[in-house]
Amino acid sequence: MLAVPGPARRYCDGVTRRNFLRLGALGMGGIALPQLLRAESESGIRSSHKSVIMVYLPGGPPHQDTFDLKLDAPAEIRGEFRPISTTLPGLQICEHLPRLARLAQRYTVIRSIADAVDDHSDFMCQTGRRKQNAPPGGWPTIGACVSRVLGSANPAVPAFIGLEPRMQHRPYNAATHGFAGVAHDAFKPAADAKADMVLNGISSDRLADRRALLQAFDRYRRDVDGSGLMAGLDEFNQQAFGMLTSGRLLSALDLTKEDPRVLERYGKGDSKVHGDAAPMLNEQFCMARRLVEAGARFVTLAYGFWDYHGNNFGNARNDLPMLDQALSALIEDIHDRGLDKDVTVIAWGEFGRSPTINKDGGRDHWPRASCALLAGGGMRHGQVIGATDRLGGEPSERPVLFGEIFASLYASLGIDVNKVNLPDLSGRPQYLVPDGCQPMRELVG
Repeated sequence: MLAVPGPARRYCDGVTRRNFLRLGALGMGGIALPQLLRAESESGIRSSHKSVIMVYLPGGPPHQDTFDLKLDAPAEIRGEFRPISTTLPGLQICEHLPRLARLAQRYTVIRSIADAVDDHSDFMCQTGRRKQNAPPGGWPTIGACVSRVLGSANPAVPAFIGLEPRMQHRPYNAATHGFAGVAHDAFKPAADAKADMVLNGISSDRLADRRALLQAFDRYRRDVDGSGLMAGLDEFNQQAFGMLTSGRLLSALDLTKEDPRVLERYGKGDSKVHGDAAPMLNEQFCMARRLVEAGARFVTLAYGFWDYHGNNFGNARNDLPMLDQALSALIEDIHDRGLDKDVTVIAWGEFGRSPTINKDGGRDHWPRASCALLAGGGMRHGQVIGATDRLGGEPSERPVLFGEIFASLYASLGIDVNKVNLPDLSGRPQYLVPDGCQPMRELVG
């Protein structure tokens, strides 16, 4: 990770830091940026700028207490929350999600995800697959695949950006670039500072001076040439330096440039780390929107900690209003800016929660049923897909697979999962989704 010291700036969590621009071995998760740019150039693939924002909810939020309340269930299953009506006839959601209730015509709730696994990890949310029987190189994240297939929409902005922190429970960061290649791993502006390699003597102000930058990199090369990090200084290096000197990425990450009224709509959330996962930084939702506007194709963020084995309702009373404000503001924002046909938003966790409330007032892991919310992307919205039984324990209508949701996300980006494949490290072609998974006709058919 390369960190370029710069002037102190306000982060979305309110903390002031100097190491604002972190470049990840020239920007892309540990490989020289020229290799990324070469891969992009050789792909020859260009399309209109479609993009996805994925909100990962680590720990698995309680589906029965958010979008799938069960009023007819016994008290030990039903819980404490009451439903409220939404702008979509027939849809009721939790009373602590009033802002989302007013926007129900603009999103889709999937209530019947049926193939989660009991694993506290971002793996299925990021790859759409189980960890077992992975091909050589491992299954890649959807963001890495999108970067590999579509390349960069703007050479000054990485195709795939991950805003999530390095979490204490490391499996929440388990998914990687896999066989898509390290050139297509996420650019992580909030990566662990321990991995930084600081370019002493170069400030962010001096990045505009191409000659000074090149000279400094030449001096730096002599120390790292053995690693191959700076090998192949050619036209792709020049383009890489162009990315660093353009200021476009830095500007998108700088929330001081955002309209204060828009930031107020998103709210602040909570900057402290929740559980062993992530803080609840509402302004990161705004940052994600700024990044896709600037040219990113896939942006991920992690929000909070939803593993409510105890005090389910107390935790949810605290956390749901913050999620409600941030997610509703993002949906409104993409509509207000005319991005709703091009930007897809998905929010979900790795599994649902058990129907029965345990002795500690919590709900335990429940992979047999979970839910997701999708908005934008030019999809058909204002609907509910699937249902669970009276207890919220099993899908009773339209079981949905992770792979179907992934196929729909790819379709929203203009990628045909029936035609596009990527080679694993043995050279064998691998399709982007599991066999038989197609885009959901309810959304994109």
